[in-house]
Amino acid sequence: MASMALSKIPHARAIVVRSPWSSRVFVSVAPRPFQASSRHEATAACDNASGAAKQGANEAIRVGQDMKNKAASSAQDVSQKSNDVAGKASESAQDLANKAKQTAQDAWGSMKDATQKIKENVAGNAEGAKEAVKENAETVKRSMNTKN
Repeated sequence: MASMALSKIPHARAIVVRSPWSSRVFVSVAPRPFQASSRHEATAACDNASGAAKQGANEAIRVGQDMKNKAASSAQDVSQKSNDVAGKASESAQDLANKAKQTAQDAWGSMKDATQKIKENVAGNAEGAKEAVKENAETVKRSMNTKN
């Protein structure tokens, strides 16, 4: 019967003592010394798991912050490069505008000089033609007077 009682308690430790002077059997069940240790281990395991979760969360936050900082830095680099390119494009456009202005001024100057030369030539030719017409008119006049 004692063996049946012990078999119903699966985690019990039993000490069976049999005395040679008595037919009785003494069974002592020792308390489980592992219960307090198990609670302590469970608490420690929970604390370790909690600490690991906190450490993982902190690491995830740190990695996220690093990614945010790198993205912000990259965006700033792109913005700076865009500004540099826009500045260079503006300078190039300004240079082209200045060259076009200078070319137009040179063309205007050349046209003005050519017009002046044409004017001088036409005026000179007109003066020469006027003199030639006067001379021819004088010649015609003398010729008419001599024939009469």
